[in-house]
Amino acid sequence: MIILAGPTAVGKSELALKLARLLDAEIISADSRQLYKGLDIGTAKPSREELQSVPHHFIDILPPDRPFNAGLFQKQARDIINGLLRQGRGAVVCGGTGLYIRALLKGMIPLDIDTGAYREELSRELETRGTEVLFRELATVDPESAGRIKATDARRITRALEIYRASGKTLSYWLKQPQTPAAFPYSYFALTRPREELYERINRRVRKMLRMGLVEEVRALVEQGYAGENALNTVGYKEVVAYLDSRISHDEMVALIQRNSRRYAKRQMTWFRKESEIIWLEAGRENLVEEIRHHCDSA
Repeated sequence: MIILAGPTAVGKSELALKLARLLDAEIISADSRQLYKGLDIGTAKPSREELQSVPHHFIDILPPDRPFNAGLFQKQARDIINGLLRQGRGAVVCGGTGLYIRALLKGMIPLDIDTGAYREELSRELETRGTEVLFRELATVDPESAGRIKATDARRITRALEIYRASGKTLSYWLKQPQTPAAFPYSYFALTRPREELYERINRRVRKMLRMGLVEEVRALVEQGYAGENALNTVGYKEVVAYLDSRISHDEMVALIQRNSRRYAKRQMTWFRKESEIIWLEAGRENLVEEIRHHCDSA
């Protein structure tokens, strides 16, 4: 099994398709937003032709208001990969959500409980009671998690409380449960590019997304009632929502998406540099497929 990671716009998807076709493999998307239906342009989701040419998993599996997490990804992706390996086929895990990949390889408790009702409840409480009150509640029921979360981080505070209310056990408890590493062999690669080159690719991609209809995509999602969902509180979507709400101008929206995408890429690189198993490859070279095959053959 091949893992192909790296920052946004570095060129992962194109290389993953080449590898999957060559190796008779299927692609496991390790992207925490591509699994949502309707989030197509802003997540650089594979085209219809690409999805038809190579089987993909974790694309368009949930509506934007359904929660998902790294533990569930680990459980479901391992089942798919083990099934492929039993058939004598390969898998290429491709994506930039480092936590999903770490969960897949190192293990994470699959928190397989329905927290949707509590998420809606806490969303309402956040509006009426405020972040400070909810943080004090978290500090009371789960002081360990409260010690790791900023008192202003409403998303992580409500997520921790949501888990506690739904399961009766704290997030700290779940994080301490035994974790089982993956049983299958794998090679872990990540792509990189010179910073200025990567940033220019990001800027170009944002302009392309807008030409493809990103604003119209977000407008449709807002009209369906998804404006307040976490899936839309992400780079490329939250800025368009602000534009549609007339809080920023069109030019400001473009500049913010580009800036926030560059910052996201920087955070991704920081994450992946901490993964000691990664074999780093310079994106854009013609012999990358052969280089990856050589690494896998000699592993």
